[in-house]
Amino acid sequence: MTAPHDDTDGPGPVATAQAAPERTDDRSAAEIETDLASRLQRPGPTDRLWGWIGPLVVTALAAVLRLVNLNHPTRLVFDETYYVKQAYSLLTLGYEGEWDGENEDVNARFREGDFSDLTADPDYVVHPQIGKWLIAIGLRLFGADNGAGWRFSAAVAGALTVLVVARIGRRLTGSTLLGCAAGLLLAVDGLHLTGSRIGLLDVFLGLFVVAALAAVLLDREQSRRRLAHTAAADLAARGDGRLSDPWGPRTGMRWWLVLAGVLLGLGGGVKWSAIYALAVFGILVVVWDLCARRAVGARLWFGAGVFRGGVPAFLALVPVALLTYVAGWASWFANTGAYLRTWAADEVAETGTVVRSWLPDALNSLWEYHLRAWDFHNGLDSEHSYEAHPAGWLLQLRPTSFYWESPAPGDCGADRCVQAISSVGNPVVWWLGLLALVAILWMAIARRDWRAWVVLAGYAAVYVPWLAYSHRTIFTFYAIALAPYVALAVVLAVAWVGGLLPPLHGPARRPGHLPDEDDDGGPLPSAPLTDDSWLSRPATAPVATAVAVADVDDDAPEPARSTRLGHVLLAVVCLAAVAALVWFWPVWTGQTLSYDMWRARMWLGSWI
Repeated sequence: MTAPHDDTDGPGPVATAQAAPERTDDRSAAEIETDLASRLQRPGPTDRLWGWIGPLVVTALAAVLRLVNLNHPTRLVFDETYYVKQAYSLLTLGYEGEWDGENEDVNARFREGDFSDLTADPDYVVHPQIGKWLIAIGLRLFGADNGAGWRFSAAVAGALTVLVVARIGRRLTGSTLLGCAAGLLLAVDGLHLTGSRIGLLDVFLGLFVVAALAAVLLDREQSRRRLAHTAAADLAARGDGRLSDPWGPRTGMRWWLVLAGVLLGLGGGVKWSAIYALAVFGILVVVWDLCARRAVGARLWFGAGVFRGGVPAFLALVPVALLTYVAGWASWFANTGAYLRTWAADEVAETGTVVRSWLPDALNSLWEYHLRAWDFHNGLDSEHSYEAHPAGWLLQLRPTSFYWESPAPGDCGADRCVQAISSVGNPVVWWLGLLALVAILWMAIARRDWRAWVVLAGYAAVYVPWLAYSHRTIFTFYAIALAPYVALAVVLAVAWVGGLLPPLHGPARRPGHLPDEDDDGGPLPSAPLTDDSWLSRPATAPVATAVAVADVDDDAPEPARSTRLGHVLLAVVCLAAVAALVWFWPVWTGQTLSYDMWRARMWLGSWI
């Protein structure tokens, strides 16, 4: 028997469907996207032509300073005796081979174009091959018997670093002028200049790391544009101010992060210290994603930032960097004569087993190579007259002497003549840089300025880790990779003090506009605002309230006066840095000076 149908007040099929959300926001998707974009990032500079011409002009200046008379000194200096000869060995053998004879005699013959001391016996080296392959490009182009060949690649890398820093400065500050100022300060810095005029590895490390930071910044912009666009379409379709997905929308493949992973893998292929940059920049990306998802109103923004933002970011950065790093050992894999190349196979042949037998023999041998190199790095504690504690790097207390010669008396018009190359940084840049670092810390912590955190991320990536290795023999020239962030810190601090930075908080509004209305007079949606200060703002605060609070700056100087002050301060700093370049140029490039004139440039006793 069929049960009778109950026509009482119980809900039928239509009534049981979820009721459509009540529309409280009738704005179009384009209007919502504009509002979201204004919360996620400030508009960047629009002078695209000058945005390239200005940095390229500064880069050209840097290239001239780094390339002029690059053949001097005409002999291998400092650690060129290792890296340049290893680069030649890579070109010849495909791996680093040993050189017979006393080092100075071998170097003298090498300079004359006699490379007969190179043997096929593998040499034990503790740095990967990428940096030496880059040096090898110069050897191939200009020959291995002259300074231009030894140093060309480093000079190009130094000039390219200036270009990247100028573009990063422009992107952070919204000003091509400020970006070019940062590039100029790096171009005239003595530490970076001397590191670009010698066949060492650190300038390559610095280039790859700062280029990776630039890629991370580009990812920040792209992912936030995508987030604003996709979230706006969803909000416009619903009309109730809530996203359909509580985690917020997906942002697609993040190719800029893939590029950052490649660059950091190449950096690790120069020196292992790039791994710290990989960790720091990865954390930066995740924090930014948390802030962005909270800003667009994702209800589960923390989980979304970790899993929908952090996990894809990890996959775009870490595996890519690892694969790039391993690929940098291609010539080692290809040559069985390389150091430890057949170690695992030899162990199996001799003893019948090998540790980590689960690894393929080639990878197991590479692993063993790395273990031994790690032991070497940690155990390096031999005394050196120019070793320097990292705490003194920020003031350039103990620079490295790369070169010293005493030409014949009379060559300089005095009884005693000197040719010297000291890695001492530009005092204007580095001494002001320490003061600027204090200002940057204030901006980051007290004012919650994301731009300051970018600069601090650079310090955390390439400087802070060295404090843990102060027990081993280390040198000030390792701070070549830090120089870009010192230049950025100085410019950012001057711009902040001088009122040259654009507003950080909230969308731009007409003077006198009510904080609870948008530019069309309509109400603002109830959603959180962000300036990447999410730890300090409640997630449920309406935009109007957040804007009203954010636009109030009791410490802000009067705009016109502070802008004039800012331009004057910037001009004074840049001119002083250029003046220091002129004064220190002879001891940065090994020019012939009287001993008294050389001493006049040694401002601190620890510089000698």
